[in-house]
Amino acid sequence: MPTKARVLTPLERRIMRVLWDGGAGNVQKVLHGLTGEPQLAYTTVQTTLNVLQRKGKVKRKLVGRAYEYSAIVSQEAANSHAIKDVLQKVFRGSVDDLLLSLVRSKQLDAQKLAELQAKLQASESAEEEPE
Repeated sequence: MPTKARVLTPLERRIMRVLWDGGAGNVQKVLHGLTGEPQLAYTTVQTTLNVLQRKGKVKRKLVGRAYEYSAIVSQEAANSHAIKDVLQKVFRGSVDDLLLSLVRSKQLDAQKLAELQAKLQASESAEEEPE
C-alpha cells in the first residue's frame, strides 16, 4: 500500500502540475503558472516547493539568487500512487468494486469499456513488437 508521503496533497499536486506542464521554474514562475482558486501567496508556493524538495518529489538548484525547481516524480507515477491510495482506502483494494462504482455512477459505459479494451490491445501489441 502506498505510504502517505508518496501521495501528493491537493496543494502539492496543483504545484507539481505547473512543473510537469511548464518544466523547471522558480517560485515566481510556478506562482504565475497556477490556475484556479484559491490564489496562493508567494510564501505558500515557496514553502510547498521546499516541502516537495524534502520529500524527494522535486529537486532544486540555485540559479542566480533564486532556486529553480524541477519535478523528479513523473505525473504518471504520482497518478499511480494516488489511484492505489484511493483503491485501498475506498474500495479495500478491489478493482472490481471500483469499476462497478464507475458503471453505477454512469462514468463508465459499454462504449467507453470497448474503447479502453481497444487501447489495451494496442498497448499490448506495441509491447510485444521487437525493436
